Amino acid sequence: MDVHGRIREILAETIREELAPDQQQLSTEDLIKALRRRGIIDDVMKELNFVTDNVDQELPSSPKPVGFTDRQSTLLKKTNIDPTRRYLYLQVLGGKAFLEHLQEPEPLPGQACSTFTLCLHFRNQRFRSKPVPCACEPDFHDGFLLEVHRENLGDGTRMADSTTMLSISDPVHMVLIKTDIFAETTLVASYFLEWRSVLGSENGVTNLTVELMGVGTESKVSVGILNIKLEMYPPLNQTLSQEVVNTQLALERQKTAEKERLFLVYAKQWWREYLQIRPSHNSRLVKIFAQDENGINRPVCSYVKPLRAGRLLDTPRQAARFVNVLGYERAPVIGGGGKQEQWCTLLAFLCRNKGDCEDHANLLCSLLLGYGLEAFVCVGTKAKGVPHAWVMTCGTDGTITFWESLTGHRYLHKPTSPDEPSAAEQPKPLYPYRTIGCVFNHQMFLGNCQPSDSVESCVFDLNDESKWKPMSEEAIKSVCAPGATTSLPPFPPLCASTIDASVTSNEIEMQLRLLVSEHRKVSFL
Repeated sequence: MDVHGRIREILAETIREELAPDQQQLSTEDLIKALRRRGIIDDVMKELNFVTDNVDQELPSSPKPVGFTDRQSTLLKKTNIDPTRRYLYLQVLGGKAFLEHLQEPEPLPGQACSTFTLCLHFRNQRFRSKPVPCACEPDFHDGFLLEVHRENLGDGTRMADSTTMLSISDPVHMVLIKTDIFAETTLVASYFLEWRSVLGSENGVTNLTVELMGVGTESKVSVGILNIKLEMYPPLNQTLSQEVVNTQLALERQKTAEKERLFLVYAKQWWREYLQIRPSHNSRLVKIFAQDENGINRPVCSYVKPLRAGRLLDTPRQAARFVNVLGYERAPVIGGGGKQEQWCTLLAFLCRNKGDCEDHANLLCSLLLGYGLEAFVCVGTKAKGVPHAWVMTCGTDGTITFWESLTGHRYLHKPTSPDEPSAAEQPKPLYPYRTIGCVFNHQMFLGNCQPSDSVESCVFDLNDESKWKPMSEEAIKSVCAPGATTSLPPFPPLCASTIDASVTSNEIEMQLRLLVSEHRKVSFL
């Protein structure tokens, strides 16, 4: 319907017919009455179809009623934008130069094909794009409304101005996932978008070209380009000069680099002192730094942070069960030569829905810390000297419990002394761990300096510096505390499941009944 055209015609006709020369003007009520008399309002209402927008947000798909993965979508009602808050509107306007998919044929309607999904995290908010077919120029066209000040930031009804937002250093973490026709997911790229350039652009609008790099061994190889538009809403009354923005970003980078340099100097000194205790310590698995998916070396303590599950996961046992159902997959290696190291950031791990043992252990330790337990990630070996990571909790009574993040099993640890004559009669421990080199969490890092690194004979009195050499908590805090450096990726929040367990179970039961009935009919025939 040409609604505007018809309304203009009727209003012009009404004014000609009803506006006497001595009248000043027609009121709004007069004009609406004229439209109603001619049936235009009724016609418009008949033609309108009210639909609910399908907004894709980060949603779970897990057997448990809790999750973090990206396979479901939910219908969300439109909400009014708070006029007292600042928003960053991020639009993805398309992709290009995904050369790996240059020869990929365009899928026919209804044909299954591999898809790209873009997942975002910004200041405790998670979003994902609609899946688009993999192509050299994938058809990304999505917009995400990101609230700039969350929780305690922003003083009541006071709107954040440009200067306030310039001090917010949290990046927009973007993760690109590929899902093949068998629903297998692959981590394609992980990128941290610096959004504050929009504060120095004219009218608070800017266009960016983002080059996505590969992950792991391909972290120096470009996988494609995204065209992105950033816009502040409401529009900025006063924009900063680009020079001010660039100076702020340069100062932050300089400060971060200095903190990381000082920590590296301290870590080298700590390692030298550790080797002086016993030269054989050189062969122990003492992991101070680990590479993330972008090939960047980060302190292992930065991969762990207390993660509160709230009512999503009721107990630590339930958290262990949840982590255990996430898929296990070692980092892919091109060619032989052993294991490729890749400790994923939490968002990349959850979006891909699978990862290595270190990823599982880091997540489980973070969840257990969120329950108030004294939890640590342990780095050591399993049978046949295979490197492994698991989780340990220390009870208030000194009880040591091992948590295997890949299976959800728990084991009690009872140290044995090889000097005691009864040691030979003691049963073999049930846990699969053989040696342990170090333990760590978000605040502490301790290297095992006992004569033997065997888990069976290890004493877990972490306060005894003759058995465990600690790192300075202040040094760890300088680079691993939230907000300490701008290079640390913020942890994403947990997301509740949108699956109605009772409805879904009823549907599955009905489908199974139908399948059983069909099978019986065929068998009798």
